Amino acid sequence: MPSEAVNGSGVRRPASVALTIRPGEPGDLAGILEIYNHYVAESAATFEVEPVTAVARRGWLAEHSTGGRHRILVAEEPSGAIAGWATTSPFRPRAAYGTTVESSVYCRQGSVGAGVGTRLYAALFGAIQGEDLERIVAGVALPNPASVALHRRFGFRHVGTFTRVGRKFGRYWDVAWFERPLRLGAEPEPPPHNLSATARSGGGSEVPLR
Repeated sequence: MPSEAVNGSGVRRPASVALTIRPGEPGDLAGILEIYNHYVAESAATFEVEPVTAVARRGWLAEHSTGGRHRILVAEEPSGAIAGWATTSPFRPRAAYGTTVESSVYCRQGSVGAGVGTRLYAALFGAIQGEDLERIVAGVALPNPASVALHRRFGFRHVGTFTRVGRKFGRYWDVAWFERPLRLGAEPEPPPHNLSATARSGGGSEVPLR
């Protein structure tokens, strides 16, 4: 769901420590959840409203740790602490959506603005270049100008905004949706659909898929 990048204006500070970007492992789960549960409690970057437990996430980590389309990468500091993590996950469960993944990135509060999200996304999108994928999508709960800027730096374009689709902290939130091809520049982007013309012609692409 909504992706977290860096806070503030979107201007990144240089990374202050050396980081190792690598696939996530079972031993990383505590660090991953420490980061994630901060956003559960304090932010609309995720629409989870209750802290996530290690028991609930073990299967998820295993599904993302074996290569293929769905992956998790972590940014490890020399101390062994996890500074951030990023994933590609299934977009929707129906089989025809299999060539689309949804990306997310979360950074530890002390690492916000240090370029951790940028390094994670660069490594993640490089790692899946050989997979049978066509699209990467990302949702960003608004306002989050830094996350919007991060996705645009990686070639995502804004394709629409769902309004008031999540309720958290006693208010409703809008979610902006972004997409990019797996391989940037491999082919020209298609023009936007003319929904009125498609509806008049009876085009099948207007049948809602749920």
